[in-house]
Amino acid sequence: MTATPTSLARLVIAAPASGHGKTTIATGLMAALSRAGHVVSGHKVGPDYIDPGYHALATGRPGRNLDPHMVGEHRLVPLLLHGARGADVAIVEGVMGLHDGQIGGEGFASTAHVATVTRTPVVLVVDISHASRSIAATVQGMVAFDPSVRVVGVILNKAGSERHAAEVVSALESTGLPVLGVLQRDDGIVAPSRHLGLVPADERDDAAHALDRLAAQIADRVDLAQLLALARSAPPLDATPWDPADVVHAPTTGRPVIAMAGGRAFTFRYAETEELLRAAGCDVVTFDPLTDERLPDGTAGLYLGGGFPEVHAAGLAANAPLRESLRAAVVAGMPTVAECAGLLYLCRSVDDLPMVGALDADAVMTPRLTLSYRSVVVPTDQLLGAAGTRVTGHEFHRTTVEPRAGGEPALLIDGVPHGFGSDTLHASYLHTHWAGHPRIAQRFADRVHSFVGPGTAAAAPAPTAPVRTSAPSPLSGPDARAWHGDRELAPGLVDLAVNIHDAPRPGWLDEALLAALHDVGAYPDPTRAEHAIARRHGRPADEVLATAGAAEAFGLVARARPWWRPVVVHPQFTEPDAALVAAGHTPEHVLCDPGAGFALDPARVPEDADLVVVGNPTNPTSVLHPERSLRALLRPGRVVVVDEAFMDAVPGERGSLAGTPLSGLLVVRSLTKLWSIPGVRAGYVLGDSALLADLRRQQPPWSVSAQAIAAMVATASEEARAEAAVRATAIAGWRAVLTDGLTELGIAFVAPAAPFVLAKVGRGTHRRLREAGYAVRRADTFPGLDDAWVRIAVRRPETTRKLLTTLITEGGARWS
Repeated sequence: MTATPTSLARLVIAAPASGHGKTTIATGLMAALSRAGHVVSGHKVGPDYIDPGYHALATGRPGRNLDPHMVGEHRLVPLLLHGARGADVAIVEGVMGLHDGQIGGEGFASTAHVATVTRTPVVLVVDISHASRSIAATVQGMVAFDPSVRVVGVILNKAGSERHAAEVVSALESTGLPVLGVLQRDDGIVAPSRHLGLVPADERDDAAHALDRLAAQIADRVDLAQLLALARSAPPLDATPWDPADVVHAPTTGRPVIAMAGGRAFTFRYAETEELLRAAGCDVVTFDPLTDERLPDGTAGLYLGGGFPEVHAAGLAANAPLRESLRAAVVAGMPTVAECAGLLYLCRSVDDLPMVGALDADAVMTPRLTLSYRSVVVPTDQLLGAAGTRVTGHEFHRTTVEPRAGGEPALLIDGVPHGFGSDTLHASYLHTHWAGHPRIAQRFADRVHSFVGPGTAAAAPAPTAPVRTSAPSPLSGPDARAWHGDRELAPGLVDLAVNIHDAPRPGWLDEALLAALHDVGAYPDPTRAEHAIARRHGRPADEVLATAGAAEAFGLVARARPWWRPVVVHPQFTEPDAALVAAGHTPEHVLCDPGAGFALDPARVPEDADLVVVGNPTNPTSVLHPERSLRALLRPGRVVVVDEAFMDAVPGERGSLAGTPLSGLLVVRSLTKLWSIPGVRAGYVLGDSALLADLRRQQPPWSVSAQAIAAMVATASEEARAEAAVRATAIAGWRAVLTDGLTELGIAFVAPAAPFVLAKVGRGTHRRLREAGYAVRRADTFPGLDDAWVRIAVRRPETTRKLLTTLITEGGARWS
């Protein structure tokens, strides 16, 4: 049957050689197009893992690889169409120089090869920092070298001046190619590098913020409209999108868990690997070997992919409980695939630091880089293939393992044994792309389905009824549902209790709210708001749910499922508790330790909790929890709700998970605080579309008002994001006045990240401040706090200094 031709706007971003800036510009184009409202699919020519991580960050979709050596030339177009399902445009980043491919392969696996097979137009990125008119000769040579490669435009990078750029542009007129943009020498934003290239996006806390700056620069300096027109000139593709369900099959019963290593130490894996394993009837659960002390519940298989265990060796070594758990699982015969980083992790040591110890081998760093495509043979019947199976892959490492192979090697490279293999284990330096070898995925999944061992679902069936391991914690203090900051107010009191930014609203926001009055004659439709928010966070629209403020969101979550063990991390906003109680649930509390600065400890959350709610930054502590701590809460079958009501007041929104699609995660946002609109109940939830569908079913029709919709659209704009950055910076400055003053008075407070500070002023001070004319938020309504604490809203310095003067008067010598 002939496939129906599929139209896909697409471009390859290539260069004459490495170092011209194609990664920076390709990633920046993806981010700029995403932020302009397009759904962008990011792809990378070659086997590289790091660049696709940045592509995923830029697009909100998995980064994909196109490599004819790894998957076969015939799968390139199906995989491209699979990765680009639902996308408006696909951007394919090239590798090395346009025509550089496999050594001795006459351009095989080069960017030009992939562009030709996929019939994709090419845009050249050219570093012009050391030439001017000669650039035109270089470009003309690239165009003429292989006429089957359709070069359609040029982006100039690292121009020294406007005059320098004009000289190059003038010379390029002879080529007939349009110059789509010019970036100056100091415009580039380059990710930091180390021994194996760029530092992965998952290891950079500043990656999202840097990408925002890059996207803005690309949008300013590149003609995106002309670039899209060239992308749309790509011809239709006569192929059927690749589908993992077409190449593997699943048993009719059971879905065993495969634990897949992730986190900062294990960032390398192909998206299709997980898709194949799921299609083969397995559930894939990511765990972090740096932070998780045990494997996910029901684990029946292990996948330890690539990454940088040598960089994180100390952290891996420190997690002794997980190392022992892994060693026991491998020794017990749990099916295990370990590629490169996974091989090192299973060794006894890496640079003398202890690792898992499941292999009788040690690893050390070397000065020599091993980087090569491989074609290997499986020597005996093993986990990933029968004897004689041929597999293509690649190696990329600066370490060596001694001995190089076990008694039963995993594979032969040019007849030389490498790695460690058995019918339950594959551990080697070879990276493989399972879309090119789906029989590997099938064989591994089949072994996982048949595995029975300690701790697996087959060995330890779940009880017929859940059993609680601890009693629920009651709400403490006054009625938590009724007591909010506005209850502190009274005529004549200075308001330092309500966390609403006291600066005037921007004119454009007031205009949008007033214009919304024209819409009140019709039932409100939040679709345009959800699309605007999706663009703002780089996510698909079906991963956004507009709500009547965060309070409605918590109510929807509480009613969405029959939670049997909901947990709320405290001290924090009590509305989630109130919503759960109203829905008939009895929430348990996990209290953060004040001695640890109220930091989140994921290990204190009961393992069988199916709902966990946590604030970030948390109200009232003002603590900003690290992203890794929040990720550590995720479990199969668990929903984690992160309340980011105050995240837009954090400069750069560092630590936010709003743009990070993770299974089981819901992020709640509120527009009330930063934009000073408490009378307009406007908020939204970001998360997996299936989870949001559960919430939508609980939402009454037309709950989101016309004014709330207008506020969401307005505050998702680029103008709003710039204004939000200004406000967040101002808040940080005002807050410093408060914290400096508290420090001088000897008053203890929690290190703050939000527009409020939790201070331990002593019992009775809340009342005395009120008598002196100041309203601050009482803290004894929050579980885990008593009336020695108060929450103080950040205000302008003149207001704060008056409060500090009053504290001096009220406190006397008690603070010292």
